[in-house]
Amino acid sequence: MSHTWQALRRGESALERRRLLERAHERFVADRGIVLDSDGRAQFAQATAVRPLVLESWLRAQHHTVDPDRVPDRPAIDADALVDLQRTHPIGEALPVVRRLLLEEASESGFIVALGDASGRLLWVDGDARLRTRAEEMGFRAGMDWSERAVGTSAPGSALALDHALQVLGAEHYSRAVHPWSCTAAPVHDPVSGAIIGVIDVTGGDGAASPHLMPLMDATVAAVEAELQLASLRRRMEQDRGARTSPRRSRAPLASSGPAPRLVVLGRDPAVLECGGRALPVAGRHAEILLALAASPRGLGAAALARQIYGHDGAEGTLRPEMVRLRKWLEQHDTGLALVSRPYRLEPGVRVDATESLEALGRGAHRLALAAYEGPVLPASSAPVVEELRASVDATLRESMLQSAAPDALFAYAQNWASDDVQVWETLLQVLPPMSPKRARVVARLEQLG
Repeated sequence: MSHTWQALRRGESALERRRLLERAHERFVADRGIVLDSDGRAQFAQATAVRPLVLESWLRAQHHTVDPDRVPDRPAIDADALVDLQRTHPIGEALPVVRRLLLEEASESGFIVALGDASGRLLWVDGDARLRTRAEEMGFRAGMDWSERAVGTSAPGSALALDHALQVLGAEHYSRAVHPWSCTAAPVHDPVSGAIIGVIDVTGGDGAASPHLMPLMDATVAAVEAELQLASLRRRMEQDRGARTSPRRSRAPLASSGPAPRLVVLGRDPAVLECGGRALPVAGRHAEILLALAASPRGLGAAALARQIYGHDGAEGTLRPEMVRLRKWLEQHDTGLALVSRPYRLEPGVRVDATESLEALGRGAHRLALAAYEGPVLPASSAPVVEELRASVDATLRESMLQSAAPDALFAYAQNWASDDVQVWETLLQVLPPMSPKRARVVARLEQLG
């Protein structure tokens, strides 16, 4: 078998491949001195059909004296340290992207999805509940170390060791306890420094090493790294804004009060207000009012605000009790936002994820905008202010994808947000390279759409 990152060739029998791998693994473990030099490695790989990258990983496990019969049972970090790491690790900022692009499909297919840090420690494991229980029996759970030094060959550990997406099938795993499983994993890089910060893994039966999962994993990692870049850009903008508003005479660094409150409305129902390191769900009318006031930092009169919320004149009497309740809610939850009257306005103001996406599209940052897009603005709302912003974001995103997006970004958009849009799929067919494996899927979708 050629040196490849995929575990199976298209059309190859996973069952037969498993049998070959079991025999090769037993032979390797039984005689640890079987492959000591480059000639021996080449001969062993050719005789057993073990991929060279897997054989090299087995050798690393042998060098680190990993016991192929040991099942990991002790977490690498305690529960408190795990909670702190989950709260602070940058890859956590991309969890919504992973859920949207990977976890939903993985759960439907009977897989589990794991995210780990750069050292191979698992931070989150989610997906099929029955499968997660089985995986925990072999030590595959949050807090455990799945680096090559700890467990030998595995998709998450080897992807980190080789800095490349790869698949591991059955007995390609060095640990015998993992032989019933297969997996696909890819490293995640910091968009600024390029350093590895973590890993994403899909684990399950033979389907978890299917060739079609590699493009999906590549697309997910691209979206995750784009989301991390967007988060980094937000932080820089906040720092720049703080620097511009700081008194010039003060040369000592000022203590940061944290980023400005941010309203998350894309694909959300209810909305979420991010403030002070917390994420507070915001009920329907309150979310609509916050959205309207965020778009009008100088404030709105009662009549104008009521029209944006209720869609007709004369609704001020209905609006005022809502404003009283919203003011109390903002104060009770210590949001850092004050609701001021005459005209109604928010101080110091609130950012909105949908507006940030429009700004990113305006700069030509299509990947960032697509990664941040979680769905239509407040999909259950019929308030005029919501419908206007929803239509603006969706139309701008679609037009930007059609006009300027790279093929991979347009492909991700078509799959996730434009599955019935014939023009999007036709455009995708035109821009994909002639030899792209994605063309077959695009043609099939166009035939379905008729």
